[in-house]
Amino acid sequence: MKLFKSLLVAPAALGLLSPLSVSASEVNLNEISNYSDVESKKIVNSFSNDVSNNETLLAGGEGLVDAHDGGFSSTTTASFSTNMYLGFEDTAGGAGDDAVSSAYDIQIDLSTSFTGEDSLEINLDGGNAGATAIDEFDGNNTTVGATSVDGVAVDGVTYTFPIGDKTTAFVGFDTDGSQLYTTACVYGGPGNMLDDCGNVNAAFISGETAVGASYDFGNGLTAAFGAQTEAGANAGVFTEESRDFFGLNTAYTGDNYGISLTYASIENAGLTDEDAFTALQAYYTPDGKLPSISVGYEIGDLGGVAANADETASFFIGLTWDEVGPGSAGVALGHSGTAENGDELYQYEAYYEYPVNDSMTITPLIYTLDAAGAADDTTGMMVKTSFSF
Repeated sequence: MKLFKSLLVAPAALGLLSPLSVSASEVNLNEISNYSDVESKKIVNSFSNDVSNNETLLAGGEGLVDAHDGGFSSTTTASFSTNMYLGFEDTAGGAGDDAVSSAYDIQIDLSTSFTGEDSLEINLDGGNAGATAIDEFDGNNTTVGATSVDGVAVDGVTYTFPIGDKTTAFVGFDTDGSQLYTTACVYGGPGNMLDDCGNVNAAFISGETAVGASYDFGNGLTAAFGAQTEAGANAGVFTEESRDFFGLNTAYTGDNYGISLTYASIENAGLTDEDAFTALQAYYTPDGKLPSISVGYEIGDLGGVAANADETASFFIGLTWDEVGPGSAGVALGHSGTAENGDELYQYEAYYEYPVNDSMTITPLIYTLDAAGAADDTTGMMVKTSFSF
C-alpha cells in the first residue's frame, strides 16, 4: 500500500478501533473497607466457619484495609493505566512497511506514605508496545531476556523522604537517578524521540540502583544530585567493575518561564573512559492564546574516541497550544545524539489530544524522521486512546 493511500485509509481504521488507556485513577484503599458488615459476614461464612472477622477478605476487595494486621495502609493509593495503540510506519523498505499494527500496555502504580511526607512507590507494568513498528509512542514492553512476553513485571521500587524542610532524598531500584531533577520543558508530546526536550543523556534514566537528593532554595531556585549504577554480573554497586552515572541539575522557575542546566558524567559501556554531557533547557508560556515554547540543547564529549568524532549534539524546539477546540495540540522538531561531522537527522511531529469526556482521551500523532543519505524518510501515523476509571 502506498503511503498516500495509507494516509487515507488509516484514519478510518483508527476510528473503528478505539485504543484505550486507563490513567492515574487514584483509589484510596481505606474506602474499600466501608461496605456493609452484613454482606461481609455472609461471604466470609460461605467459605469457612473458622475464618475470624480479623481475616476478612471479600471478592470485591472489601476488607483489604484495617481488616487484619499487615494489610494495606490506609494511606496507600493505587493508579491504573492501560494503553492500546494503532498505526503504521512507512520506512525505506523496512519489514512490515506500511502495515497497520496494534499494541497494548498496562501499568499499576502503588504509593504508600508512612509519615505523610515520605513516599514508597512500587511500579508494575507489562505489554508489547515496544515490540512493534509503532513503538514511537514509547509504551511498556515486557521481556524475558530479549523475548517479548505477555505478563506484568516490577518496573521500579523507590522510597522518597524529606531531610529537614528544604531537602528531599530518594533511594530506588530499577528507577531513574535523575528523578528529582527539575528540567525546564512544558512540551507534552507523546513521541519517544522528542519527549526529553533535547536533554537526551544528561538526565540519565533506567538505573539498576539509584540515589539522589534535591534542595529547594526558595523563590523558584532548586538544585539536585543524582547517581545510578549498572552492576552487571556480580559487579557490585558503585564499584570499579560497575558502570556508574553521576549528575547535577539546577533550575529556576518563574511564573511563566523556566530555565535549567544539567550535567552528567557517565562511564562508557567498556568501562574504559567517561562521557560528559551538558544540557540547557528553557520554556516560556505567554498570556493569552499564544503557544508555549520549549527549547533544549545538549552537547556531549565522548571519552576515548578519536578527536574528530568525540562530540555529539542534540537539539529540540516545541510549541504547545493548551486550548485548540476542546483539546490541546503541539508541534516539535529536533535531532538526537548527532555525531560530530554527521548528518543532523531531524524528526518532525504533530499531535492533538482530544478529551472525549472526563474518562476518555484520544491522542493521534503523525511524524517524519529524516533518513541518512539518499534513503527515503520514515513517516508514521498512530493513535492512542485513553480511558480512565
